[in-house]
Parts: sequence; C-alpha cells; structure tokens
Amino acid sequence: MENWIDIGSIDELSATPLKRITVTNREFAVSYKDGTFGVLSNTCNHVGGPLGKGRLEGEYIVCPWHNWKFHRCSGEGEPGSEDDRVPAYPVKVEGGRVLIDLNSATKRHKKPHSPHPLARPVERAPGPLRLTGVSTTAMDANNPRFSGSDYLLDHAVRAASGLNADTRIIRLNDLKFRTCEGYYSKAAHACTWPCSISQMDTSDQMDQIYEALVHWADVVIIASPIRWGAASSLYFKMAERLNCVQNAITIRNHVLIRNKVAGFIIVGGQDNIQAVAGQMLGFFAELGFIFPQFPYIAHSRGWSHEDMERNVEIVRNSEELLDGAAMLAKRCLDLAAYLVARDEAPTSIERGGRKAHGMHL
Repeated sequence: MENWIDIGSIDELSATPLKRITVTNREFAVSYKDGTFGVLSNTCNHVGGPLGKGRLEGEYIVCPWHNWKFHRCSGEGEPGSEDDRVPAYPVKVEGGRVLIDLNSATKRHKKPHSPHPLARPVERAPGPLRLTGVSTTAMDANNPRFSGSDYLLDHAVRAASGLNADTRIIRLNDLKFRTCEGYYSKAAHACTWPCSISQMDTSDQMDQIYEALVHWADVVIIASPIRWGAASSLYFKMAERLNCVQNAITIRNHVLIRNKVAGFIIVGGQDNIQAVAGQMLGFFAELGFIFPQFPYIAHSRGWSHEDMERNVEIVRNSEELLDGAAMLAKRCLDLAAYLVARDEAPTSIERGGRKAHGMHL
C-alpha cells in the first residue's frame, strides 16, 4: 500500500545539491542533480553519520563522518560495496512539490565486515608483567643525537627486564601515523574505537600504540623532552589520536584501560617540569591509567642554563637519574602486580554529565 508524503517544494529542495530534512519525525538526505531528486535515509550504515550533511561526489553521497559512499538514488554502496545499502525512497514531483512513498523504501542492508584486529575484547593474556616504554623524542634518524629522555627510558626498560617483566620500546619517531583529523569535532559518535583513521588506513602505524596501551602492556612509561615549556610535538600527536580510547567511555561506558599503570620521564634544558607532568598525569588519568606514588622522574637546570652540552653531560653521567629511572620502573611494576592480581577495575563506568546522547540506526 502506497503512502506518499510531501517533503517540500521543488524550489526549496533543488536550491542545494544535498541537504538533511526532517519530516514526520524522520530524517532524510535529499539530493538534487541534473534535474533529478534522490531521497535516502539520513543515517549512514557505518556508525550513523548524517548523510544529508555530507557532499555529492558524482552520483554518490559521501558521509561527512568517515567517507562511506551511497548512490544518491538507489542507496547502494559504491562499486565493490553494493551489498551495503541504506533505505532509498521512490520520488515523484507534483504541483511544484516533492513527494516520497514511505511504504516502498528499499531495505537497509549492512554487508558483514571483518572486525578490525584492535576491536577484539580486552583480555589480559596470562604471563609475566609487561612494560612498554614510549619515546616521544623527534630527531633525524640519519644524524642521531643524544636524547636524555631516551637515555633514561632505555635504562628504565632494562631495569624492568631485570625484574622479569616482558618489555618493549616504541619510538614514535620511527612510526608513520596520521595526525588526529577531528572526528570528535563532527560528533562524539564519529570518534570511534578502534580509531576511525586506523580502520580506514591500514598503513597508519598508530595501531602499534593502540595495541601496546590497550591490549598488551600492564605498565606504560612515557618519556618526553621539554619543548618550549611543554611535552614534545610527537607526544601531543599521539595524545590527540588517543582521544578514541577515552571517548569509548563517553559514548558507550566502555573502559578500555583497566588495571594499567603509567609513569613518566621528563627531561629538558629549560624548566616547566611540573606543567609537563601535570598535563601527562591529567591526560593519562582520563584514559583510565593509575599512577604509583611519585609517578615521574625529571631533570632540568632551569631557564638560565642554555648550555646544552653541559645539560647532556649532566644527564649522561648522573647515577642519581639512572637510579631514579630504575626505581620508577619498579614502582610501576609493583602497583601493576597489585592491580592485576585483584582485577577490580570496572569495565564500564558512569562519570556523570559526560555521556553523549544515544543514537540508533
């Protein structure tokens, strides 16, 4: 049985190539090209992006969240993905008005997609404690220099190995990964776990950080130089891409980081240690990490000491800093052993005032 409804005037709906409209409490993506209207459900198959706020690319609507494409009239996915379909509505034009038949829409169909490897359940595998060191120092690999933060991180990781922990070091400088592209700024639900970029771009190596922090490590030690009073640019490039880990709590109450400990190593030629440490502590707390007493070690000679050769010499020859790095590793591992043995951290948590509105396809 047909059920034609009026969705607007020809003049209004043809004024722009693509727009989102709401009629009878339903949202539609209305396109106009070469004198022909197309009307689809406004909701993308992927994670529910608003198709009507996207763009036209030939005969396809491109979702503004993650660039999925659907034919503007048939609702079928782009070539190779035709089995992905969003509802498409029959359209007719009468008396200067555009009408669609609600009862004759095609059916939504989601083509099965293999889940991303990072999407597997977060379950700690049996075995010894595991520690990942993350270096955020940037330098020319062909012309390396001494890095105080790297030097102390290497020592902390060796100390952890001596305590029978499995260890890894990830050097952000060696990874090729894209900067955060602001999907959260489009909508909370557009920032997904696994990261939207990682799902779309198999060459993006941020997956190594996600694998280590979410799935593998019990302890993470982040090492950074001080750059103009802040952590390194590579640290912030990584941190922005970790928003998807925190956002899993906001949109689904899903805590990815459980029973995990973070510590920090901060080295700079100038001062501002407490500000750098404060940002790191605040950020990793929001991800769900827990900290030991005295969660960071640091070195700086202050604003007036810009003789970098002397700074390097002090760090390289300081037994005190080496001992501090080793003891930081031990404090982190001791706390991790306590947390892992009890396994009391929640897998979901209501934080109050931070949960995004639900969304349904």
